[in-house]
Amino acid sequence: MKKKRKVIKRKLKLTKFEKLLYGFAIFIVVISPLAIVFSQATLSKINYDVEKLRGEVNTEQKKNESLSMKLSELASLDKIKEVAESKGLRYNDNNIRLVDNAAE
Repeated sequence: MKKKRKVIKRKLKLTKFEKLLYGFAIFIVVISPLAIVFSQATLSKINYDVEKLRGEVNTEQKKNESLSMKLSELASLDKIKEVAESKGLRYNDNNIRLVDNAAE
């Protein structure tokens, strides 16, 4: 006849420190992927905002360049003469006087 063996199962008793250590390890395993996903999502949003602001800056720079060119055009001597003549003013060489500092 075969002898039947009695299997005795023993429960492992964990100390409070071991329980705390295992709990912390499980917590880290669960939270780490969530933290990584959250940080990547935040980084993507910040990158999107940066690119959007760069586009706005480029647009404003183009506007500034355009306005600078227009200002230069309006400040040219020919344009000033044209506006003066349209307002009824005229260029008269007799009214121009030269001032010489050496005469003093």
